[in-house]
Amino acid sequence: MMNSTLDEIVPPGKPPHVVGLTSSALEGEGWVPMDVAVGGLTVGEAAAHVGLSVHTLRWYEQEGLVSPVDRDTAGRRRYRPEDLDWLRLLICLRGTGMPVREMRRYADLVRTGESTVDERLRLFEEHRDRVLARIAELHRDLDAINFKIDLYRGLGTTCDQAQ
Repeated sequence: MMNSTLDEIVPPGKPPHVVGLTSSALEGEGWVPMDVAVGGLTVGEAAAHVGLSVHTLRWYEQEGLVSPVDRDTAGRRRYRPEDLDWLRLLICLRGTGMPVREMRRYADLVRTGESTVDERLRLFEEHRDRVLARIAELHRDLDAINFKIDLYRGLGTTCDQAQ
């Protein structure tokens, strides 16, 4: 389990993770039912809960992105709500294009503790800048696509002219 606070994992304005609420509305927002919080989830259940394949979850573990999770008396991994929160953060970082080496660096910094807060901040600010640059590129590409759509709509059946 990471030595991290929920403030690092839960976006501002979202309430912290509350254990024991089982309404489907809360589960849809990432809340974890009491039975999950108490007994934990298996690898397969955790992977399904956060939208990863079991293979990917195990790969994240092998790459050092996920600290060893608790195990039950039979030695099977049991993922707790805070483990799921960490996995959701990793999914967010990967989905926004953060390289695995930077994700690993972040995980190492979190494990190191409070003395690394400034470096973690720099890592996230640099990543945010790359994400914003990519969004700007996508907006330019979308403008080109919209131009072509408008052009083809205006031409109707004479689309051959609008290559």
